Amino acid sequence: MADAVDRILDQWRSERPDVDVWPMGVIGRLNRLSRILDRELKEFFSGHGLEHWEFDVLATLRRSGPPYELTAGALNRAAMVTSGAITNRIDRLSARGLVERVPDEEDRRSVRVRLTDGGRALVDEVVGLHVANEVRLLGALAPDDRDRLADLLRGLLESLGDTSID
Repeated sequence: MADAVDRILDQWRSERPDVDVWPMGVIGRLNRLSRILDRELKEFFSGHGLEHWEFDVLATLRRSGPPYELTAGALNRAAMVTSGAITNRIDRLSARGLVERVPDEEDRRSVRVRLTDGGRALVDEVVGLHVANEVRLLGALAPDDRDRLADLLRGLLESLGDTSID
């Protein structure tokens, strides 16, 4: 079965047969898939009163284990955004009562971001539904294909320097 990317590749092969355009097939599909997944996830999270980034911050704190807190720097590394952006995100989540800033007991110059009881309840309510939504989104893939795709994507990410697990 052909898709929109196949049509683009065919056009390039016709116009520039001297250029091997195979990378466009992979990158083009990854870009298209990224846009579709972003749209689907935005719709899902908005149905639960959240932005995708809000869930990401709450989930990062929740999976860190008790007392469900991290430094702003650790959140920044996990979110891969600027320090200004993470500060803004923390401010917005704090205003909603989902996180709170607490002094770091080991370093008085530092502040930790802690999940509130309300934030924990919200992320716990949404995470199972989120996983079910992701199962739906990947439903066209057989289990062996899902595992292979995850392995291939992991290898590509590692080759491009994305090895951080913070």
